[in-house]
Amino acid sequence: MNGKTLSASRARQILAAAQKARVLVVGDVMLDQFIWGGVSRISPEAPVPVVDFQRESFMPGGAANVARNLVSLATPAELFGAIGNDDAAKKLLRLLGEQNIGCTGLVKNSARHTSIKTRIVAHQQQVVRIDRETRGALDVKTTAKLLAEFKTQLAKADAVIVGDYGKGVVTQLLLNDIKSLCHERGVWLSLDPKPVHHLNLSNLSLITPNRKEAFELADLPDETKNANPFADKNLMLVAEQLLKELTPALLLITLGELGMLLCQRGHKPFHIPTVAQEVFDVSGAGDTVIASFTLAIAAGASPIEAAILSNHAAGIVVGKVGTAITTPEELVKSFSHR
Repeated sequence: MNGKTLSASRARQILAAAQKARVLVVGDVMLDQFIWGGVSRISPEAPVPVVDFQRESFMPGGAANVARNLVSLATPAELFGAIGNDDAAKKLLRLLGEQNIGCTGLVKNSARHTSIKTRIVAHQQQVVRIDRETRGALDVKTTAKLLAEFKTQLAKADAVIVGDYGKGVVTQLLLNDIKSLCHERGVWLSLDPKPVHHLNLSNLSLITPNRKEAFELADLPDETKNANPFADKNLMLVAEQLLKELTPALLLITLGELGMLLCQRGHKPFHIPTVAQEVFDVSGAGDTVIASFTLAIAAGASPIEAAILSNHAAGIVVGKVGTAITTPEELVKSFSHR
């Protein structure tokens, strides 16, 4: 893997080219609700903090947050998934419309609840999260509707991202059809996995597990942690095994404070140290990584350039509170400061 750096001018060039690309995002869409407040006392009823409500905010979550990350970086995105026929769906559709995210691929299903994750945040710290959702596999009829719309839009797409959050939209049936459609048309296909789902993830363009997910996918114990990923025996074994068994074109393992490991068959893994200055909130950081990496590839970047760009994007969003995003200006500036 040649070309181990990325300049601010090259980052600007990639982001400019990404504005002409179009990415389809398929997966579990959610509504993220944040309740913000302060804590000054403990409840007399139980040893829990009493949060004084200050405000609440809503934003697209899950696969919808992947689309939001793309659009915030000026790359057009179309979203595919299932929503309920409920108030959360109305709120989510309104937010997506305001953010110019295409929603024609969102199929309504009255038997499902639109996923809502409610995070209660006090003094910049998350106190508790409440999940309201349907986790059952999406029925065949709704899956067929979703696929029909996806097939129509794929003709004009440069890349596809599948976001599996284990809420039932990404079934083996759906993934198999997406894989064969993308292979037929030579369209790049990225996937953020949920190992608990046990899907066949072979022959994808990019898989982006975090460390825990990578070990789960390889079914190996995580016992050899080391600040130097190359000296981390089991991590190297996991990377080798996943490349061999799943044969992705690229495997990107995110390592939290240790950055990322980019792996490709026939090449030595490439380690990108983190650029995060301060970490406030890791919510949605994986969404930022897969969105920025994929848009960079769609814009003609090399795998290493895409990895460096996505590492910078992740470094920016973890320094913000909430399910955050970054902009082209912020991203280019992060290269100028180094």
